[in-house]
Parts: sequence; C-alpha cells; structure tokens
Amino acid sequence: MGEEFLILSFAPLLIGVLAAVACALPGNFMLLRKQAMMGDMMAHSVLPGLIAAFLLTGQVSGWVMFAGAGAAALLAAVLVEAVTKLARVDPGAAMGMSFTTMFAAGVLLLELTGASGVHLDVEHALYGNLESLIWLDAQGWPSVLDPVALAGLPPELPQLALVVAVLSLLLWVFWRVLVMASFDAGHAKVLGLPVGLISLGLVAATAMAAVAAFTAVGSILTIAMLICPPATARLLTNRLGVQVWLSLIIAAASAVLGYLLAGQGPVWLGLPGAVSAAGMIAVTSGIMLALAALFGPHRKAG
Repeated sequence: MGEEFLILSFAPLLIGVLAAVACALPGNFMLLRKQAMMGDMMAHSVLPGLIAAFLLTGQVSGWVMFAGAGAAALLAAVLVEAVTKLARVDPGAAMGMSFTTMFAAGVLLLELTGASGVHLDVEHALYGNLESLIWLDAQGWPSVLDPVALAGLPPELPQLALVVAVLSLLLWVFWRVLVMASFDAGHAKVLGLPVGLISLGLVAATAMAAVAAFTAVGSILTIAMLICPPATARLLTNRLGVQVWLSLIIAAASAVLGYLLAGQGPVWLGLPGAVSAAGMIAVTSGIMLALAALFGPHRKAG
C-alpha cells in the first residue's frame, strides 16, 4: 500500500499542495490591492506560450514549458500596460481583452498545429494533468532519501518547490514595503518608496506563481488558488500576517482534501471511476470560501 501511494499519489499530492501555496502567497496582496483579476489573466495568457515552446523545441518537458509560459505571461503584462496607456481604458478592461485574446490565440494554435496530439490540449490546459505526474522510480519509503530515485520525480515538483522558496524569501525580505504600498500607496510615495516598481514586482511574482502552477495543474486550479484561500482567510481575520498564514493553511488543506475526495469521493457514493483532482481541489477551496462568507467573523468586511 505504501509503495503504491509513493508511485501514484505522493508526487501529485505534493505538487498540488505546492501549487496551492505558491498561488496563495502573492494572491493575498493582489486581493488587498483589488487586482485579483491579474491572476486570472496570467493563468489564461500562458497557453500560447506553452504551445509556442513545444513548436520551437519539440519538447514537453517542464522547464521548456515553464520558459514558454513565462514569456507569454510577460507579454500579457506588457500588452495590458500598452492598452491601458495608449487606448486610455480601465486596467480591468485591458486585462479582460488581453487574456481573452491570448487564450483564444492559444486555442487556435492548438487546432491549427496539431499540438493536441501530444497531450497539450484545451482539456489539459483547463483541468491540468495532475494525476499523470506519478513517481515511477519510487521503490518504497527509502526512495525519499535516494538521489537516484529522486531524480525521477516529475520536473514540476522541483519547479514548484523552487518557486515557493523564492516567493517566501521575497515576501520575508519585502514585507514592510509591500504592506505599506498595498494599504496606503500615497503615504508610501511620500516616504520615497518606489510604488510603481513594487507593483511591477508583485505582478512578476504573481506571474511566476501562475506560470509554475499552470504548467502542472491547469488554469482552473491556478485561478482558484490565487483567489479562494486569500479571500477565505480575509473573511476570518483583519490582521495581514495572520491572513497570510491562514491562507497557506487553507490552500494546503484544500489541496489534500480535494485530492483525496477526487479519488475516494465517487467510491464512497457508490459511483465508478474518479473525478479530476485539480477540479475537486478548486471545488474544495470554493466550499471553504463559501463557509467563510456565511459564518466568518469578518464576512461583512470590505
């Protein structure tokens, strides 16, 4: 039983937790700045980058996909800024136009180039491919400490672990300036803080989390984790530090419970098969948000 868990569930479960945590970290500040739509934009905009990376290299390895998705996310951010300034429209409208255009372009590329034949299709882009990220080199629990076996882990796992570590370090280093710029940008400017640069850095951090999560778990789970755990935590406390920690706990709990329910839920209900793990994790995080909205002590907070 233990060996089967290591092979089939250990890596997907850990990847789900890391993806949820990576998204929740910048998601807290995007929510406070009323820019949660940015995460939605990033998650949808990376699809053409993934396809372009495959067409240029012929590979679907994790780092190639990560680079392509990152380039697409950067292009989306530049496009939003250009549309906002040149067309003088609301940033929200610019984001909506940008991500719908890029996602549609990605769908067209899929259909026109035949990239869907290598499991790079709209279904995987939306729901992810979490269940397939198995660890075939695992030979019992000693494999956790075996460098040769660890080399066979899905590349999405070290990618997400690195992203979580980098985001955690950046949040710890820039905590004070992030808080000041998020709560009172005018006062931060008076104090001489580079508010524009801080905002750009936060967008870059969000793009990093969204790209890393998207390549592993698809857009639905990425969007859910960027918004739901921070929003749930926001309804439970008015203290930012507590909110961040709560959001990480909620994100990890959503990932674990959602993954277990995806595999075992249908069995408990007497139904055959299983459901999408990424989709069930998103549903679980949504249920937690709904409960916090109904019963949270700060449910009426702005």
